[in-house]
Amino acid sequence: MSLTSKTALVTGSTSGIGLGIARALAQQGANVVLNGFGKPDAIETERAAIESEFGVTAHYSAADMTKPGEIAAMVAEAEQKLGAVDILVNNAGIQYVSAIEEFPVEKWDQIIAINLSSAFHTMRAAIPGMKSRGWGRIINTASAHSLVASPYKSAYVAAKHGIAGLTKTAALELATHKITVNCISPGYVWTPLVEAQIPDTMKARGLTKEQVIDEVLLKAQPTKEFVTVEQVAAIAAFLCSDAASQITGTNLSVDGGWTAQ
Repeated sequence: MSLTSKTALVTGSTSGIGLGIARALAQQGANVVLNGFGKPDAIETERAAIESEFGVTAHYSAADMTKPGEIAAMVAEAEQKLGAVDILVNNAGIQYVSAIEEFPVEKWDQIIAINLSSAFHTMRAAIPGMKSRGWGRIINTASAHSLVASPYKSAYVAAKHGIAGLTKTAALELATHKITVNCISPGYVWTPLVEAQIPDTMKARGLTKEQVIDEVLLKAQPTKEFVTVEQVAAIAAFLCSDAASQITGTNLSVDGGWTAQ
């Protein structure tokens, strides 16, 4: 499989799953656009590493995923500087854990904006170019929470269920344009996002860190193992291959058996 001459835009790719996907696509020859927040030096280190390791062009956009204007500008800039957005990976996501009646309204709005609405805005901007070229791959990072729920995660669960529906709708609209649209639904992956929610879960449930890992996080996964970033990234790379050209509108679970229960 080779993605040479293709360009991939991966949102939320300065760390975790997004960075892993960006690196996997670069390894296959794709130029990449990174996006996300973080320390400038750390982001530049990752960007430069992708270029040097894989011999591709790596660009960074600081576009804020809560702002539709910045999202549209990011896609336009990628098309201008790298020639196209052939592969779009909507991966940006945040989390907040709280009971519904105590859930801060601004946190709800932020999670829906970043985890769901941003995917609509990137797709809206990137699809015309994909149609004109007659090829495209759109991959949305969903979650096991696109299929099942957990308490205290109302905004996240709502957004991820929404991503699953958006994926199906876009796949149907684009089915005759050689553009596939799929989502990947990992279980718990050991990333900064998961690690950061442990203190909130400890507080919400009155548990120790070890109890949160064993009794909350991995309780849901029959394998009792975290999914790895590399596993998710490999599936994303496969979905960009010719072998996956007839896979569209699907929700691929990578959750250690969580949603089989």
